[in-house]
Amino acid sequence: MEIKDRIKELRKAKGLTQFEFADRLKVSRSNIASYETGKNELSSAVISLICRTFSVSETWLRTGKGEMFSDTAREEEIAAFMGDVLAAESEDFRKRFVSMLSSLSVDEWRLIEEKAKELVEKEQEKRRD
Repeated sequence: MEIKDRIKELRKAKGLTQFEFADRLKVSRSNIASYETGKNELSSAVISLICRTFSVSETWLRTGKGEMFSDTAREEEIAAFMGDVLAAESEDFRKRFVSMLSSLSVDEWRLIEEKAKELVEKEQEKRRD
């Protein structure tokens, strides 16, 4: 897999269109398309920008080795999300939802984890059938 493929994989992992991905980076959509097709090579500055913006491991982006997102990058992403949620208006769904989650007991979190695992298992069974 080449860097052009990893750019596309990252974009899809984030659930973004080329336009949305480009908008977050403050570049044109055609630049993203050129990167994904291999028409244009990514400069070190663009690679750094992508890594900072999307909390991606630079080693993974450049070489494909390791995880797409490092633990530190994921923690920074969560912190940024929480900052956005806290800054949101009180009627914002994200803020109300996170507030509700914060009131769950340890046992309720365990139940949610069990149910999530059941859901994953059922989805995997469907794919095998």
